Amino acid sequence: MNDALKSPHAEAMRALSLADARLGAVIADVGPCRLGVHTSGPFHTPGYFESLVESIVSQQLSVKAADTIFGRVVALGGGKLPPPAELLVMPEETLRGAGLSGPKIKYLRDLCEKVTTGALVLEELSALEDEAVIERLRAVKGVGRWTAEMFLIFRLGRPDVLPVADLGIQKGMKLLFNLRKDPVPERMEKLAKPWRPYRSIACWYLWRLYERSRA
Repeated sequence: MNDALKSPHAEAMRALSLADARLGAVIADVGPCRLGVHTSGPFHTPGYFESLVESIVSQQLSVKAADTIFGRVVALGGGKLPPPAELLVMPEETLRGAGLSGPKIKYLRDLCEKVTTGALVLEELSALEDEAVIERLRAVKGVGRWTAEMFLIFRLGRPDVLPVADLGIQKGMKLLFNLRKDPVPERMEKLAKPWRPYRSIACWYLWRLYERSRA
């Protein structure tokens, strides 16, 4: 059996290839989409709390630095991330000792407070429409639209998300359409219209296209 037919994204790959010949060429070159949903994590709905903590920790840091600091935060729980109620009351000096800045401590505490008080019910997110998920998550300090869109793609597995603020998507579109400069959000929305309802899968290929251009 052809590898593409084994992919859980086989239908999306076929539809995108038919809708856009340029993207179809990239799909044929890169091969089956390996976009997956991350589900690890013991708190609430698997991985949701951990994902948000990691997103906050990693803001404006290199991958290596973010991984190091997140690992230190995990170590505060004895090898697993402390649950929201514990992280909320952890002394600031302890969190700073793990490498967290003052603003990130405030963001994490706001997340933990909202989760523990029920202002943000993580178990409800999977039942909400995309924009409603974004609205709920953006109510947390330090969580912007891009972070919420990554959550939609990589935690909820939503197939039709277009993160127009993502540098890799901007650069990938520039390459795909042979543009002179990075496209603005409005143009990105227009260019990606034929990719509905599989824009998340299209974005995975744009990331691969951009990565290859940098190799």
